[in-house]
Amino acid sequence: MVSTDWVTSQILEVVPDAEVEVVDLNGTGDHFHVRVISVSFDGMRPLQRQKPILNLFKPHISSGDVHALDLKCMTPEQAALAGDTTFHPHGDESPFFGVHIRRPEKE
Repeated sequence: MVSTDWVTSQILEVVPDAEVEVVDLNGTGDHFHVRVISVSFDGMRPLQRQKPILNLFKPHISSGDVHALDLKCMTPEQAALAGDTTFHPHGDESPFFGVHIRRPEKE
């Protein structure tokens, strides 16, 4: 099972100056909401901010260790305006309710 401390340490390897907030949405170590706040994101587009972190977690997602990663990457100014950004893609039973679009299985 993946821990919030491990997720935090991995992100700090990619964005060392970041403030990282990790929520284990189910308490199962596989669904996470992650906020990464860094001045280094200033002037970058959202995908440019997320891509290095997503690349880091790609092997853990494909292996099934991490099933859902809700990733919010923002500057300190954006974080101050955003408030709580917690979102759970399977959250009908959770206080972090969200919508998750499932694609039909390909035959």
